[in-house]
Amino acid sequence: MAWDEWEQLKSQASERQPAQMQLNQTDPGMGGGPTASPGSYGDLRVSEAGLSKIGEHAHGLFERLWDEARLAVPSTDKAAGNLATQGFALGGALQHVSTRWDEQLKSLRDACGHISNHMRVTKKLHAGDEDYIHRQMSSIDTLDAGFNERVGKPGEPNPVYGEPSKKKDN
Repeated sequence: MAWDEWEQLKSQASERQPAQMQLNQTDPGMGGGPTASPGSYGDLRVSEAGLSKIGEHAHGLFERLWDEARLAVPSTDKAAGNLATQGFALGGALQHVSTRWDEQLKSLRDACGHISNHMRVTKKLHAGDEDYIHRQMSSIDTLDAGFNERVGKPGEPNPVYGEPSKKKDN
């Protein structure tokens, strides 16, 4: 293709459609994009058993990291010091690795502890929310029954209000 032909094709394309930005996105019919309604994604479901399981695994990993991943720091530091005093560069490197290992292990254990604690708190909050929602729904049912004239037989007083009191005429 000659350069002139290329330029001609470019100018024809620009005449047909002005230059504009086009963003890639998923097909709206596939559940993504701006036209998808929030209800089409489904509801978030959390079970207490699921939260407990995640928390237990995180706590178990926290404990195992302490038991199995720790270096014998005093002996590692002693070996690094001995190597360094004998003139080996490996001593400084071993000390550096030991220090970094401890820092990373502490960071990982903190993350596991945070996950475990977060799951425990989330479980407690979730249970509290469930109790609150249940109480609210129960009171709404009672209130609805008082306003619903169809609770009793047609033409009879609504039993929710109790027996009518007898008024005394003066």
